[in-house]
Amino acid sequence: MNNLPVVKLGIVAVSRDCFPIELSQKRRAAIKAAYKGDLYECPVTVENEQDMLKAVEDVKKAECNALVVFLGNFGPETPETLIAKNFDGPCMFVAAAEGDGDMINGRGDAYCGMLNCSYNLKMRHLQGYIPEYPVGTADDIAKMIGEFVPIARAVIGVRNLKIITFGPRPQDFFACNAPIKGLYELGVEIEENSELDLLVSFKEHENDPRIPEVCADMAKEMGEGCYYEDLNVKMAQFELTLLDWAENHKGARKYVAFADKCWPAFPSQFGFEPCYVNSRLASRGIPVSCEVDIYGALSEYIGLCISDDAVTLLDINNSVPKYIYDEDIAGKYDYALTDTFMGFHCGNTPECKMCSSRAVKYQLIQHRLLEPAGSDPDFTRGTLEGDIAASDITFYRLQCNSDGELVSYVAEGEILDVPTRSFGGIGIFAIPEMGRFYRHVLVEKNFPHHGAVMFGHYGKAMFEVLKLLGVKLDSIGYNQPKGVRYPSENPFA
Repeated sequence: MNNLPVVKLGIVAVSRDCFPIELSQKRRAAIKAAYKGDLYECPVTVENEQDMLKAVEDVKKAECNALVVFLGNFGPETPETLIAKNFDGPCMFVAAAEGDGDMINGRGDAYCGMLNCSYNLKMRHLQGYIPEYPVGTADDIAKMIGEFVPIARAVIGVRNLKIITFGPRPQDFFACNAPIKGLYELGVEIEENSELDLLVSFKEHENDPRIPEVCADMAKEMGEGCYYEDLNVKMAQFELTLLDWAENHKGARKYVAFADKCWPAFPSQFGFEPCYVNSRLASRGIPVSCEVDIYGALSEYIGLCISDDAVTLLDINNSVPKYIYDEDIAGKYDYALTDTFMGFHCGNTPECKMCSSRAVKYQLIQHRLLEPAGSDPDFTRGTLEGDIAASDITFYRLQCNSDGELVSYVAEGEILDVPTRSFGGIGIFAIPEMGRFYRHVLVEKNFPHHGAVMFGHYGKAMFEVLKLLGVKLDSIGYNQPKGVRYPSENPFA
């Protein structure tokens, strides 16, 4: 199942009719030559509203799903912004720098035109992506286009996403009970099902002829001695159940993510924990969040689109013991103890993001709760356990708060190459000024304990995606540098 959008970019040049149209055309061609990726060059240069309609029709026929609107000179304020209104896809607005002609007949004033372009977008309540510094040469703009691709991919993905849940959402896990109003505002569809629906479908997949092939793939992925052979058939059966459900239930949508209930009834009724299967789907581009965390699934999917890589969902779980900090972090890494924490989940992190000692094991907490004391683990087996490998990370979440407003946070950091001495899929995370971020964003702004993780630094792209999705700037939290105070921070502390 192809669960990621393929971005097909087009570029449309615009020109104010009192400037030479050749400026925009020549500069558009230079961008096309400088950009190394696939970029459809629209032959219509927009000077008026009729040109705008022709250009939009042309790029739609070329099957473009994202656009670069290029101000090769000052640009026509109304037609250029109406492109964003009439084109069904994300639009980036950029402007030409001077220097490729004389300063009499070859000056385009796009630096000036970008100001009025942004003003007119706001007047019409239209969203457009404007890079950090949107004026540049052909080479500069080619780089901006490269940065726009993952942003466009995420916006296209969200607008065509269906989140499929199997619940109900757990009692006392209010992180998983956020209002779904925000999903509809984003254009996301949701299909909520019962655990019984999933169980019925799972039973219908018994003896599915594809099971041996999936079992062989699981064994190859984990390696000898790192999985329970007697569980593989059931887990393969479950994996096929989810894949078929995704294909058969996506309906009018193109992409799918799951939010599934994984406890307490699941293991005893299905005969295993679903975590390893969830991790396998996540590594194949279909995020599966735990505990029916709908916004966790949405966050994971956005991260998948941005990074074009596997993601995970973790609890912001526990502080790092001082003895571990003293032994393995102090003097080796430039972090205070309060900059660190452990990210944990029972075993949903893809094996490709874990240390080589990872293995399919059992869920210790569920074993305590659901199986007889002193017994060998049985149906609580199926988690993917081990330390998460050292990596740069972006920790983030998009959430609907109790007032029905979309809120988010983004923080870049790293997973340290330090043993956790603990259980589950777990790693020691370090984020600069995490202690203050924890108190004045996560706690102060009432975020839940689940956070999504991209394996790399993608904060810049995530921030732009959130803006394009309509999240207000003052609703996006981040880790303030030392010396920059949070509004809620006590100045005398």
